[in-house]
Amino acid sequence: MAVCARLCGVGPSRGCRRRQQRRGPAETAAADSEPDTDPEEERIEASAAVLAGVGGGLCAGPSPPPPRCSLLELPPELLVEIFASLPGTDLPSLAQVCTKFRRILHTDTIWRRRCREVLHRYRHILGLWQPDIGPYGGLLNVVVDGLFIIGWMYLPPHDPHVDDPMRFKPLFRIHLMERKAATVECMYGHKGPHHGHIQIVKKDEFSTKCNQTDHHRMSGGRQEEFRTWLREEWGRTLEDIFHEHMQELILMKFIYTSQYDNCLTYRRIYLPPSRPDDLIKPGLFKGTYGSHGLEIVMLSFHGRRARGTKITGDPNIPAGQQTVEIDLRHRIQLPDLENQRNFNELSRLVLEVRERVRQEQQEGGHEAGEGRSRQGPRESQPSPAQPRAEAPSRGPDGTPGEDSGEPGDASAAAEQPAQCGQGQPFVLPVGVSSRNEDYPRTCRMCFYGTGLIAGHGFTSPERTPGVFILFDEDRFGFVWLELKSFSLYSRVQATFRNADAPSPQAFDEMLKNIQSLTS
Repeated sequence: MAVCARLCGVGPSRGCRRRQQRRGPAETAAADSEPDTDPEEERIEASAAVLAGVGGGLCAGPSPPPPRCSLLELPPELLVEIFASLPGTDLPSLAQVCTKFRRILHTDTIWRRRCREVLHRYRHILGLWQPDIGPYGGLLNVVVDGLFIIGWMYLPPHDPHVDDPMRFKPLFRIHLMERKAATVECMYGHKGPHHGHIQIVKKDEFSTKCNQTDHHRMSGGRQEEFRTWLREEWGRTLEDIFHEHMQELILMKFIYTSQYDNCLTYRRIYLPPSRPDDLIKPGLFKGTYGSHGLEIVMLSFHGRRARGTKITGDPNIPAGQQTVEIDLRHRIQLPDLENQRNFNELSRLVLEVRERVRQEQQEGGHEAGEGRSRQGPRESQPSPAQPRAEAPSRGPDGTPGEDSGEPGDASAAAEQPAQCGQGQPFVLPVGVSSRNEDYPRTCRMCFYGTGLIAGHGFTSPERTPGVFILFDEDRFGFVWLELKSFSLYSRVQATFRNADAPSPQAFDEMLKNIQSLTS
C-alpha cells in the first residue's frame, strides 16, 4: 500500500506541515490517534528501500531517498477510488487495518461501482419484482446488503393482523467478493445456503434456479414441510383452522407454490408516482380478503380515479388484477351513526349512485357519438390507460374471496358537507362480515367505488358496487355491497430503494403488463 502511495508522489506523511495546517482540530486529533503504519506496511517499505538501494547502485552518483508516505495521508476521495478498484476478496482484510479504512469501505460508491463493473450482469436486478407464481404472485425486493446482493421476499403479516409489520425472508444472494465471476446461492429451505443460478432474461425480467433442490426437503417428508410452511405462512396449525373451505384453500396454495422449488421468473414492478393533489400518498397496502387471508395491494391515482392492483392474489382474483376502483368525482354522504347500522340504508345510497353513474355514462356515450365533448367533473371520461377496478371474489362455495370493479359516480364533492372531510363517526352495518373487528370508528370521507368478484379460477368475473372509506393517511376500507363483506387496508411502512418508475407512462405500462399476465 505504501508503495502505491509513493508512486502517487504525495510527499512525506507526518512531515508535511502544510497539510497538517490545513486540517481542523478534530481531523488532526483523529489522525494522531491512528497508526502511521502497520507491520505489513513496514515490511513493504523495507523491501522497497532494498530495491531502491539496488537500483541506486546501477547509477553514477547517489540518488536521493524516495519520499515516504502512508495511505492514511491520502484524502478520502482518492482512497475510495483505490479501494473500489481492488478485488472484493481484499476488502474485508482492508477494513481491519484501521478505523479510517473501515469507515471508507462503508461508502455506497464503492459497492455501487462493484455492482456496475464487477457484477455488471446483475446491476439491473436491484429494485421491486413480482414472481410468476400463478394466481398468488408476491413481492420481492433486491438490495445491496454489505458484501451481498440479496433478494428478500416480503410477506403480509399473519391474518387478520393487518396493522402488523411485513415479514420477509431471503430467497437468494449473490456474493460481491469475486472480481470475475459471482457466486449465486439459493437461500430457500431450512438447510442453509446452497448453489443456485440467476439468468437475466431481459432488462425487466430475470429468473432464478436452484441447483440443489434436495436442500429444500425435510426429514419428515411433505407432512413436516406442510406443517412448517403453515406455521410460517399463517402462524397456526391446520387444527386451529375450523373453516373447511379455508383449509382447502390453504392446502391448495401449499401444493401449488411448493412445486416451484425457488425456480421462478420475476418481472419488475414500480411504486406508484405521487402528486400533490392525490387524496393520500399512493403506495403498497395490506388488505383482508376473507378466507384467502391478507394480501398486498398497490394503491395508485389516475386523475379522478384511484385503483387498487393486487401484488399478491388468490385463485379467485389473481395477482395483477385490479381489486378496487374508486371514483373520486363522487363522494357519498353517510347517514347518522344509528342509520349506518342499517344495511338496507347503505345499499339504497350506493345503488342510487350507481344508477346515476349509468345515466351519465349513457349520456356521455351518446354525445360522444355525435362528435360533441363535455367538460366538467360529472362528464369527464376515464382515460384509456386507466383500467376499471374490481372487488372481492367468490370461492367455489360462494364465500367471499376477492374484489370487484365498476366505475361509479356519486354526489359531486361540492355537494358533500364539510364534516365528512373533518371526521365522521363510522360503524359497519349489521350483517356485514369483517375479518378484523378492530377497524377505525372515525372516517374522513367516503366515495363510490367498484370491486371485482369472481368464481374459482377467475371464472365469471363481474364488477359490483361498493363504498370506499378513507380513515386516515395510512388506512382505508372497502364495503363489498353484494358480498356483505368489509376489507380493511393498512399501509406497508417498509422503505424500498430503486423502485421508482422512470415516468408516469412507464408505471401505466407496468400495470397493463402485470394485468395481462392473468387476464
